[in-house]
Amino acid sequence: MNQASLVATQASRWRQFYQLTKPRVVQLIVFCAVIGMALAIPGWPSGPEWGVILAATAGIWLVAGAAAAFNCLIEEHIDAKMKRTAWRPTAKGELSRPQTLAFSALLCALGSAILWVWVNPLTMWLTFATFVGYAVIYTVILKPLTPQNIVIGGASGAMPPVLGWAALRGEVGPEALMLCLIIFLWTPPHFWALALYRTEDYAKAGLPMLPVTHGSEFTRLQVLLYTWVLLAATLLPFLTGMSGWIYLAAALVLGLRFCHYAWRLWRQYSDELARATFRFSIWHLSLLFAALLLDHYLTPLWA
Repeated sequence: MNQASLVATQASRWRQFYQLTKPRVVQLIVFCAVIGMALAIPGWPSGPEWGVILAATAGIWLVAGAAAAFNCLIEEHIDAKMKRTAWRPTAKGELSRPQTLAFSALLCALGSAILWVWVNPLTMWLTFATFVGYAVIYTVILKPLTPQNIVIGGASGAMPPVLGWAALRGEVGPEALMLCLIIFLWTPPHFWALALYRTEDYAKAGLPMLPVTHGSEFTRLQVLLYTWVLLAATLLPFLTGMSGWIYLAAALVLGLRFCHYAWRLWRQYSDELARATFRFSIWHLSLLFAALLLDHYLTPLWA
């Protein structure tokens, strides 16, 4: 093998490992954690606080990537049966189980060490608990056993703001738990919108997702109900004085739009509308947390 071919092969292998970390999912996780860090500080971060933020971001990113890789390891046979996931390196057999396990363990160990040494032990243990919640409790136990898997397992996915808050405060405050509640309630309508237009995939893989076990109409009703409960929950930061009018305006606009998508999905289903609802749900959470950040820094300037 010549030098060019060797470099190309190595680059391809690194891309395969990178894909195991589910970069787009992890980016949203880390983004929500960083917002939690910013909200934990009354003003602009100081020099030492910037150091903690960078270390916490790196540690959380690594452990989240480790959890994603472990998920790919456990679900390689399921992924191979589904169009949405058949491209993953584990599903295609491009990476072996020992390679994937070693990669996941390395990322988890490195991320945990960073959090322990440069952040604080509480953040490390909370992040590791999130790893266990997603990679083991959700992936191994809940997902193949119950259609409520995403509801129960969503608790681990809702933890990023708590991790960020704990990184800067060294404790878990009620403000962080409010943000955790928002993500917890956002997860079912977000994921069920995806499951609605991927029902055949999940059925073929033998997974008891809600559209498979209870049908499309019941799932669509649950999406609608969750979006309204979610809207109410997103008002809590304003009602408790954690945020101001900038955030409230964003929460109302984004929440009502999500409810409108859910209403249309319930009344007249189509796969395209389900895809649009799923895509909007990602924008909903991203923009909602971005509004929290803007409100946090801009509202004091106008007070």
